[in-house]
Amino acid sequence: MDFSSQIIFLVAVVLLGSILSSVVTSRLGVPLLLVFLGIGMLLGPEGPGGVAFENITLAHLIGSAALAIILFDGGMRTPARNFRIGLKPAVGLATVGVLITSGLTGLFAVWWLGLTWLEGLLLGAIVGSTDAAAVFSLLRSRGLELKSRVGATLEIESGSNDPMAIFLTIVLIELILMDQPDFGVVVLVEFVQQMGLGALLGVGGGLALLALINRVPMSAGFYPLFALAGALAIFGLTGMVGGSGFLAVYLAGLLLGNRPLEASQNIKRFHDGIAALAQIGMFLMLGMIVTPSELPPVALDAGLLALVLILLARPLAVALCLYPFRFPWREQLFIAWVGLRGAVPIILALFPLLAGLELAEYFFHVVFFVVLISLMVQGWTVASSARWLGLELPPTTTRVQRTELDIPGQQEMELVGYRLAETTPVVREAWSGFRLPGSARVVAHLREGQLLETLELLDLQAGDHLYIMVAPADLPDLDRLFVPQEEVPERLTERSVFGEFALNGDALLGAVGMTYGAPVPSERQGETLEAFLRAELQTEPVVGDFVDLGPTRLVVREMDGARITRVGLKLLKKE
Repeated sequence: MDFSSQIIFLVAVVLLGSILSSVVTSRLGVPLLLVFLGIGMLLGPEGPGGVAFENITLAHLIGSAALAIILFDGGMRTPARNFRIGLKPAVGLATVGVLITSGLTGLFAVWWLGLTWLEGLLLGAIVGSTDAAAVFSLLRSRGLELKSRVGATLEIESGSNDPMAIFLTIVLIELILMDQPDFGVVVLVEFVQQMGLGALLGVGGGLALLALINRVPMSAGFYPLFALAGALAIFGLTGMVGGSGFLAVYLAGLLLGNRPLEASQNIKRFHDGIAALAQIGMFLMLGMIVTPSELPPVALDAGLLALVLILLARPLAVALCLYPFRFPWREQLFIAWVGLRGAVPIILALFPLLAGLELAEYFFHVVFFVVLISLMVQGWTVASSARWLGLELPPTTTRVQRTELDIPGQQEMELVGYRLAETTPVVREAWSGFRLPGSARVVAHLREGQLLETLELLDLQAGDHLYIMVAPADLPDLDRLFVPQEEVPERLTERSVFGEFALNGDALLGAVGMTYGAPVPSERQGETLEAFLRAELQTEPVVGDFVDLGPTRLVVREMDGARITRVGLKLLKKE
């Protein structure tokens, strides 16, 4: 009995310590993966903990299950609207990009390490997958928000490139173990089998799980557990029949997260927590597996491999894959730098150990060292890189509060609160010409901390608090009414004034140029701001894109589908 209590106590202390340390280190910009790996190494055989964890089969089981949970949660958190601007480039990065990255890194391994072709390509495939989920947790902890095109591309890539790296790793191990490998046949059969079955069972299983959750009445506490069990069942079944369980579980998460779902917020909150727990447990375990004394002998080899991976293979893959989509060079550079290596390469490094390959332990320690270098070099500079390249966006809203509600019948509603100011449109214009979105319902109106008996929408004052229940799709329209804005003066008397002012997308370029002293060619004065931005950007615009026009900068601030509805105008400081 005492032994059981001691184990429970020690596990709880480790978990509490991991969470608390992540809170402290996140303020310093340290990637959470690095923290958890470090704690795991301290608990390992050569650390103060002295725990000898040598069961590779169990480690593979735990790592695979944890990664499946993380991918399922990532799928549910990926909004469908991101696919309009991020799907094509992300799929290119997740397939061709992984092939290029793995191939170039593998060729260097063949040349420098003296490996065979298959062994070198295997090492390249193991480190070929990124961990963008870690990047987003780091950006959120630093309060950064990326331009939607960059964020959508990285988000979709992170969920879809893991299956490709796993496929390459499995195929190359099979080829190494075969006496007379028929390369073309093996690759084709494995690709069709893993990706085809993964996509089929992921979509089919996701639709079946969605139907069961929506149609089978159960206790509120069982909905999240049922979703988790269903996701793991989809993952396991797909793997049993030879498909990619990781692709299947990600697609299932996408379906659940973007369809009307009973108890959706309850399910999503639970999976946010369980995914975080899976991440902590997985990295602690991976840290305990490694033997720190084995890392210094591979430091030079791993350092050069990481250098080629970070500075050559990933940037070249990004440049080639994004070339057809006309991404600005700043965005390409950031996406290339955010090729952060994390959990997946270390888990893939367990595959050769399970297969009993001769160089398996050497591969594992090289990969572990590469991951450490990536986390320390790239992970520590993600936030500063986003700022330096001008890819961060200002906060999209100044809502006082935002709470997602579970409404019966798979309706998704949110309760949002606004603190009104003098520059709030409905206060400044005294509600003139304004109209609430169709789904919006005013719940409460407070003035000077007191709840008003009646809803005085025609008598809104600065300092009032307004709470409104609304569908998520109508939030942008609601923000236009209740978020404080700077007034746009009719004309600036001094060009040296520095600020940003809101303009409509259908405003004429000539009028803007005349007002703000920007040089506009006579033949373009009749263009709208939207038409001008589209012509100059030469790509599908997203929020945050900008074009400089003389002493002004026009920035895309709001979009309604593919239409630019709001443009920010900045007067640039003179050097």
